[in-house]
Amino acid sequence: MAIRIAVIEDNPALLQTICRNLSLFDEVSVVFTAGDGREAVRLTGLHLPDVILMDIDMPIMNGIEATLHIRGQYPAVRILMLTVFDYDDKIFAAIRAGASGYLLKDERTDQIVNAIEEVISGGAPMSPLIAYKILGLLRQESASPSPRPDEPVASPALKPSLRPEAFDLTKREVELLERLTNGLTPAQISADLFISLSTVRKHIENIYEKLYVHSKLEAIRLAEKYRWFEKS
Repeated sequence: MAIRIAVIEDNPALLQTICRNLSLFDEVSVVFTAGDGREAVRLTGLHLPDVILMDIDMPIMNGIEATLHIRGQYPAVRILMLTVFDYDDKIFAAIRAGASGYLLKDERTDQIVNAIEEVISGGAPMSPLIAYKILGLLRQESASPSPRPDEPVASPALKPSLRPEAFDLTKREVELLERLTNGLTPAQISADLFISLSTVRKHIENIYEKLYVHSKLEAIRLAEKYRWFEKS
């Protein structure tokens, strides 16, 4: 049985090329495509593909945000980043969001298909350049001097993660989310920020939409998970 895949790419011409090339391989079958991350999240819930090939730089919701949401809601779905980006921050942000592999778009189609089969088998395929970068970063970490006994050791939980800005939250929306996290009611936020209650409610609605959550509790949990408002 062919592996059911989805291709998420905002460039229509490139999307068509990828799908056409993949159609030559019996091992895979494209069940849906999307041009932005939010649509990818929606269609994933309808089709539940085995593997998603995910672009990073897209409108409305980027691939890293979409990966975070999809892996949170549908953990059985594997996601392979397929992108032109080989920047260190993009690589680690994608991995933190739950990506199972990271490929560059100049990979041959047969190599992409091999990576899809590998990730289905529990592997974590990466383009050679990406693997080399990660290996280099790990070597740098291992070569770093150990802290002195009197130096505090940073908790792994405090490592940098996705920031609110990654979800396209405005400065005002971040201010509101912080106050929600601190337990303020919409009426209290209205008074605190000198804005109308209806404006507060509209901002909260926008926050839920951008974070892809459906309640204050879910928004607070996301903020706490990534430690957005903890004092350093």
